Amino acid sequence: MDFHELQKTRVNDLRAMMKEHCPEVVGVVGMKKEELVDALAEKLGIEKPHKHVAMGLGKRAIKAEIRDLKGKRQAALAAGDAKELKAYRRLIHRRKRRLRRMMQLS
Repeated sequence: MDFHELQKTRVNDLRAMMKEHCPEVVGVVGMKKEELVDALAEKLGIEKPHKHVAMGLGKRAIKAEIRDLKGKRQAALAAGDAKELKAYRRLIHRRKRRLRRMMQLS
């Protein structure tokens, strides 16, 4: 069993596992799911995966880049250049996805 399987397990099952593997622990019924998962992982020797840290640009820098790209997109739209318009739309889309990924991982 790995850490992700522990996280997917229901709370009642986690409590039963705690009573089975750690009968010395008191207050299992009052513990929250995160506490149960962490305690079980520690007891069973399961490593907790590290969160990925988003490297590179910060949130503000990415948002500033998106604003700049939106201005360039407007200029391409006014000029009627479909090829540039599509390129800027793709760049904006990629920056937004990077931003969402960063926020999800943090």
